[in-house]
Amino acid sequence: MQFIGKRKWFYIFSLILIIPGIISMFVQGFNLGIDFEGGSMLRYKMDASISSTEVGETINSLNLVKEVSVQNSGNEFYIRTNELGQTETQQVTDALKAKYTNVELQSAESVGATIGSELTRNAFMAVLIALVLMMIYITFRFEWEFGAAAVLAIFHDVVIVCGLFSLFQWEVNSAFIAAILTIIGYSVNDTIVIFDRVRENLRMKKKDALDVLLDKSIMQTLNRSINTVLTVLMPLITLLLFGGGTIKVFVVALLVGFLFGMYSSICVASPMYYEIKQRG
Repeated sequence: MQFIGKRKWFYIFSLILIIPGIISMFVQGFNLGIDFEGGSMLRYKMDASISSTEVGETINSLNLVKEVSVQNSGNEFYIRTNELGQTETQQVTDALKAKYTNVELQSAESVGATIGSELTRNAFMAVLIALVLMMIYITFRFEWEFGAAAVLAIFHDVVIVCGLFSLFQWEVNSAFIAAILTIIGYSVNDTIVIFDRVRENLRMKKKDALDVLLDKSIMQTLNRSINTVLTVLMPLITLLLFGGGTIKVFVVALLVGFLFGMYSSICVASPMYYEIKQRG
């Protein structure tokens, strides 16, 4: 199969995925969680038959909050609002206990806007540092062309995941940042396996043209890439279906990132290496 020869089709496919996400990031931004925006997260244990809509209406009737978001997983309800003090949290608890039975406050967390902006800056720096370190490591282990191609592929994966979260306004919290860093690690690992095979084939000094050699290297590692991602996806799908609401953001980000991590290792990293070598 010709991967390098069809690279323009891969670029077009990637652009179709990336451009709407970038537009969304500039136009509507992200649905930031309280970790970054500031606010309160209340966790209650209540009767599972109660709907999240009913809980939201009960809280809104108190006129204490500007915005409320309620999610539930079984008998656990997660209520996100603007920042609440102790008195306001107690009023919310009293109102829920007055209307429903078996109401128990499990936890109440608040993050101020100042802390949220600091976490945003630190999260950005963490991702940037990870990309720079990957570039240095791959350049040291292979050569700078491999490093540049790998970082471009990783950036491709990160932009796709961030774009999807912006388009669908899925919540971005600290778990999302952890997922992004995990995706970076997975993607570069898969890319290095292919590049290692490319380097071995180059050392054998075959007479094949570079595009033919790259195609052969990809085919030699293709089964491993597919089997690895399938092995990872099975537990992630299980977690998505049965893991509860608290880890869904993390799992969805990993699912999307790992899928496109495999795709970029095969269809983006090697073609980008070819482009850089041709122009070198």
